[in-house]
Amino acid sequence: MSWKHLFSKSLAANPDRLHFAAHSHHLWPDASHAGQLAAWEDAAALADHKWGRIMGPVWSEAQQHVAGELKLPDPATVCFAPNTHDFIVRIVSAIPARPVRVLATDGEFHSFRRQMTRWAEAGKIQLETASPATLLETARTGKFDLIFASHVLFNSGTIISDLNALAALADPAGPWLVIDGYHGFMAVETDLSPVADRIFYLSGGYKYAMAGEGACFLHAPPGFAERPAVTGWYAAFDDLSLPPGDVGYAPDGRRFLGSTFDPSGLYRFNAVQNMLRREGLTTATISAHVADLQKQFLLDAPLADLALLNPIGTGAHARFLAFKGDRAASIHESLAEQNVMTDVRGDVLRIGFALYHDAGDVARLTKILGRLA
Repeated sequence: MSWKHLFSKSLAANPDRLHFAAHSHHLWPDASHAGQLAAWEDAAALADHKWGRIMGPVWSEAQQHVAGELKLPDPATVCFAPNTHDFIVRIVSAIPARPVRVLATDGEFHSFRRQMTRWAEAGKIQLETASPATLLETARTGKFDLIFASHVLFNSGTIISDLNALAALADPAGPWLVIDGYHGFMAVETDLSPVADRIFYLSGGYKYAMAGEGACFLHAPPGFAERPAVTGWYAAFDDLSLPPGDVGYAPDGRRFLGSTFDPSGLYRFNAVQNMLRREGLTTATISAHVADLQKQFLLDAPLADLALLNPIGTGAHARFLAFKGDRAASIHESLAEQNVMTDVRGDVLRIGFALYHDAGDVARLTKILGRLA
């Protein structure tokens, strides 16, 4: 089965390209183009009044899509922002303890790692890291204000399976648990309903949600971080009549809002979600398609001198394969010279698979790799 027709604009823009970096920058489906145009048309027709539409039906629809995917009981706990870094800063700002005692895995993304390292330099936090295998044991020591872990680690594809056990440690008085779902959202089926009242979950549309930049989101459990110290005026969007000097907050996820933002990502996100619904393309359906392509690749790929960090098993799997070895960077560069997009992180070559790939694309990739061996 092929779904290339859903990506005709992106594929036609560079027809000779093989884009196997869907875990990095997912190609945009045609529906996202329609969403972008809808954002422009609303701005043109409504001008100043467009925010009533954006913070009304557009916002509400996007919340419903996120809540449906994650099985959240209340869509109102979902807030949107241009990037997940904004949310990390606001969550930490709401923790009263200083320095903030933070536990994270040793495989978190650069943005989080850089911010934490800088805050540690400045004496704002105390950071401890643990491997995915020892994260839960370390968290149970009870000496942390914030526990932060990716659901799917970006560098290896390792999946953290202890979400429920980690969530059992969370409490409004501390610690708070933040799950970075950027490589899990719409890549791994995720049911947060048992833990939605205890964990923060953040992700975005740039990768497997196929909506591009500017559509990141946070699920914020009620009773946690009710007054972030880093805040913008949109966080009081419902209560602008407060007397000067009073700092009010929305009673739901919108307490994490900042200020004026580009709403086009929300339009693209909604348009893509509606396209997926029309086509009957659930996360499970797309994951099954990707799994078949990954298995085909592993049968034929001439990468015997590289170690596969995330072998395919019987359970959930990342949408990319991570190969570790001395040749990772040189293979990446050689593929790029032939208009084949992959991704390299140090000595790890990541090859991502998506809905816009078919068996012919995988066969073409393995043939090119064979010539590099």
